[in-house]
Amino acid sequence: MGGPRFEPVRTVRAYERIVEQIEEAVETGALTPGQRLPSERDLMAQFSVSRSTVREALRVLQARGLVQSRPGDPNGAEVQPFSPAALHKSMTTLARVDELSLGELVQFRMVLDASANLLAARLRTDEQLAEMDAAIERMRRAAEVSYDEFSAADVAFHDAVARASRNKLIEISTGVVRSIVLNLIAGKIASSDDRVALMRRSIRHHEEVLDAVRAGDGPLAARLSRETMYDYYVDYVPADERPALRALLEE
Repeated sequence: MGGPRFEPVRTVRAYERIVEQIEEAVETGALTPGQRLPSERDLMAQFSVSRSTVREALRVLQARGLVQSRPGDPNGAEVQPFSPAALHKSMTTLARVDELSLGELVQFRMVLDASANLLAARLRTDEQLAEMDAAIERMRRAAEVSYDEFSAADVAFHDAVARASRNKLIEISTGVVRSIVLNLIAGKIASSDDRVALMRRSIRHHEEVLDAVRAGDGPLAARLSRETMYDYYVDYVPADERPALRALLEE
């Protein structure tokens, strides 16, 4: 017999309804960062639920980074400003359970960084160019001394480029994806025999990108970014995932 196919009905627990309503209030601006929720007692009355149900809802909201609840605080939980921590946690979990492969993460980083470079080349300020210059100089000084210091300077360079894109979502996403990718391969880089050579090559790539950004050549800055990412990460990515990275190099 024809007709639509229906899915089984899912029983929604009371605390999930509380979470949904508070999330909606935050999303619509009815609740803003710094505001406090009603006390536990008031929430119990408003939602007509037990204290344990309210506390479970607050636990979920806190885990998602939406509110901060302090033990013993007589006031209600405080609504938190947006933080990339929740996005970082979600993507890290996806990577760990193999829902996101290293190849997919690297490919996404290639897309994000290329876009950031393209926009930065057109929108950067002289102060942001100076930040990029300073970051590369720090990379040069650290290359012979400390990989950790080199990595911190590398991050500072990419952060400056992302800020110059003037897109908050690009800025947040590039930082999150970069952190996850580097954590996944940190051990391999640390044990590399030619780590100093890798750092020197990375500095040259960054210098080329900065020259393109300074010249206002967005397409070149984007292409150099994709090529740099490919060269740096391709040997760490499984062979069957490399064609997806190479596809981003084709004009």
